[in-house]
This record gives sequence, C-alpha cells and structure tokens, in this order.
Amino acid sequence: MTPHRKALLQIHFCVVLWGFTAIFGKLISLAALPLVWWRMLIVVAAIAAWPPVWRMLRQTDVRTLGLFAGIGVVVALHWLTFYGAIKLANASVAATCMAIGPIFLAVIEPWIAKRSFDPRELVIGVVALPGVALVVGGTPPGMYGGLVLGVISAFLVAVFASLNKRHVERADPLLVTWVELASGTAFLTVVTMLWHGPVGSFVVPDGRDLFLLVVLAIACTLLPFTLALRALRHTSAFTTQLAVSLEPVYAVVLAVLLLGEQRELSGAFYVGVAVIVGAVFAQTVQARRR
Repeated sequence: MTPHRKALLQIHFCVVLWGFTAIFGKLISLAALPLVWWRMLIVVAAIAAWPPVWRMLRQTDVRTLGLFAGIGVVVALHWLTFYGAIKLANASVAATCMAIGPIFLAVIEPWIAKRSFDPRELVIGVVALPGVALVVGGTPPGMYGGLVLGVISAFLVAVFASLNKRHVERADPLLVTWVELASGTAFLTVVTMLWHGPVGSFVVPDGRDLFLLVVLAIACTLLPFTLALRALRHTSAFTTQLAVSLEPVYAVVLAVLLLGEQRELSGAFYVGVAVIVGAVFAQTVQARRR
C-alpha cells in the first residue's frame, strides 16, 4: 500500500470517529466552554502520562513549540464555536457547516502552505454552495445563531489545517497534538477565568458527563487527531478537508438514529446535505483523473 493511499484510509477512519463528536456534544449537558475545556484537558493528561513525550518536548526548539502553541489556540476556538453551534442549533446543523471548509481552504491553504493556487479546488468548493443554501433554508430560524457559529468554525478548521500541513514535519505528530491541545487548554482556562472570575470558574461534570467526556477525548479526539497529523504528511490539507466533509453524512445519520433530529429539520436540509456530499465525490473523481 502506498503512503498516499494509507494516508487516505487513515483520514476516512478519523472522519468516522469525528462523526460521533457532534453526537457527544449534544449528549453532554455541559455548555460549550467547559465541554471543550474538559475534552482538551483529558487528552493532554492522557498524552502527558506517556514518558517519551517529555523527551521529545526537551528535544524540540522553543520556536517550534511556540508555533504549535499558537495553532492550538486556533484549534480551541474551532472547537468552541463548533460546540457552540451544536448547543444553539443541533448536531446535524453544526456538522454540516464543516462541509464549507473546502471553500475556505481553497483560498487559505495555498497562501499558508506556500503552494500554487489551483482554481479547480475553489470551483468544486463553490459547487457545494447550493447545498449550503438548501441547508440554511431547511433550518428553523431559531437555529440561525448555530449556523453562524458553524460557518466560523469551518473557517477556523481551514486555518489550523493549513498551518498544520505547512509545519507538521517539524515534530512528532503526538508531540504536536500534545502541545496544541495543552496551549488550547491554557487559553480556555484564561478565557474561563476572565469570563466567570477566578473563583468557581470551572464546572465539574457529573458521572455520566465525565464518562462521555473520556470517550470523546480518547476515542474521538486523541486517536483521530494524531492519525490525521500523520496522514497530512502524505496528502494536502485540501484533500484532507474534502474527506472531512463526509463527516456531516456520518453525523447526520447518527443524529437521526440516536437523537431523532429529523423531527427538527425539513426535507430541504437533507437535500442540501446530499448536494454537498455530491460535490465532495465530484472533487474525488477529478483528483483521481489529475
């Protein structure tokens, strides 16, 4: 198996796991900020328990660590807006907004990753726009705030995916994961203390929420985050994001089966999701031909 094909398989496995993140976001009763803070903290603690990480940390220069720490802030903001979208709308709406990512990436990645601009990537992204319009039309007005946060989240994921693509070779993927999530946790800690004050700032989850957070952090965060970084070494951020655009399919199907969200959304929403997925497959065919 070629490294490129292996990377694509890894990415699609990650997408399946990420499809569950929106479901967990709906099932966990915590608000978006404490939910993301606990998610990141659990992953950071799990990686810190592995001694080789500390050796790699000492061997990495300060500039590289600072670079990945900055990217970690973007990751934290992405997750914060993503789970905010789930809380203001639902899992299906928030996950579907991620399909707008390729449109942002087509413009952002060439600039950040220092590669030539390919207009075909932007065209394929634009093909998905009618689907996005149908999704908006099929969403109740009371959920529009979640849509806005979802679009912001899609922009942020395009930014940090492009940054990771450019700099992922600088360090081991597990170390990169740890540094980024540790800095994101620190950033959210400061935000929480500024927002709520230093006393009583942090919400302690109950037993049910804690169990769901651990599963979310390990199975749907640590494992796919690290695998995706490894895969980025053999594929572009744009190709990765197009694969990630299949996440709404998994998330929507799971939301229908587990949460019954079809009762909250109209048929136009699901037609829009189908159009977006069709655009993803169209790009895949074009990429194979190229």
